[in-house]
Amino acid sequence: MTEPVMTATALARHYEVGGGVFAKAQTLRAVQKVDFNLYPGKTLAVVGESGCGKSTLARMVTMIEEPTSGELMLDGQPVVPARWPDLRTSVQIVFQDPYGSLNPRQRIGTILMEPLVINRPDLSTADREAKARDILRLVGLRPEHFDRYPHMFSGGQRQRIAVARALMLDPKVLVLDEPVSALDVSIQSSILNLLVDLQDRLGLAYMFISHDLSVVRHVADDIIVMYLGRAVETGSKESVFAAPRHPYTKALLSATPRADPGGNKDRIKLTGELPSPMANLPGCPFAPRCWLVQDVCHAQQPPLAGGAHAAACHFPLDSGAQDQT
Repeated sequence: MTEPVMTATALARHYEVGGGVFAKAQTLRAVQKVDFNLYPGKTLAVVGESGCGKSTLARMVTMIEEPTSGELMLDGQPVVPARWPDLRTSVQIVFQDPYGSLNPRQRIGTILMEPLVINRPDLSTADREAKARDILRLVGLRPEHFDRYPHMFSGGQRQRIAVARALMLDPKVLVLDEPVSALDVSIQSSILNLLVDLQDRLGLAYMFISHDLSVVRHVADDIIVMYLGRAVETGSKESVFAAPRHPYTKALLSATPRADPGGNKDRIKLTGELPSPMANLPGCPFAPRCWLVQDVCHAQQPPLAGGAHAAACHFPLDSGAQDQT
């Protein structure tokens, strides 16, 4: 079996929030003990509501923020701050807003060559330009686009430019943080197809962060479902979509639009209060909103268990628990 290019073990990120002369700072647990493997040519999707810790996880993977605890490995070597300058070329990110991530005062050619200027100073100007033009062609843009400015492109073209910039340093891992959510639906499929094609050509490992499960269904190989910083369900795309084990995952899937007029349209509407991420509650964080909740759910936090398709639930849906009606 192919070895993972990146591995995370019990990865966590906490922040100290508030505090002052008379108040003690509280701990915001943005990500709590998340495990994953990224394989060449495969896509790991991280899904969940806004505020669940997806983007914080992305910032740790891309070495923007240091984990509070846990271990991150790249090609079998520990990812520690002392080695960040050397390792960052292997992990690149594509941001959600393709216009906000591009310098409006720079031409596209300059934007693409900038990573080489910083990280490959030994390359000549001619070599940098040749590389940038090759990558521009690879993402489906024309040679004349090299000398234009970002405002002269559509949203889909700007996202292609952002993808091209991420590829300039020949990374092994690409983190895609909501890469199509800011685009028109008609353009999303072309960008997704481009990403799939690039992965096949270059053998890239993707971490695809999204709240849109219809998009995840198209691109993912494996899925992590996050809730308040925790991984509550993990498994292959096929197993998670076919038979979700955690009630939260089932609720997310029920909210996904379907192009099947005759299909089941039952929508699970979650009620109850969302716990504060600063409240270190003893039980399951989903308990206040779960329709399967029992006393043990408030008293004990369930472990992520179940093998290849795991769920952090005392009463996973495949164990005989009844769905909400």
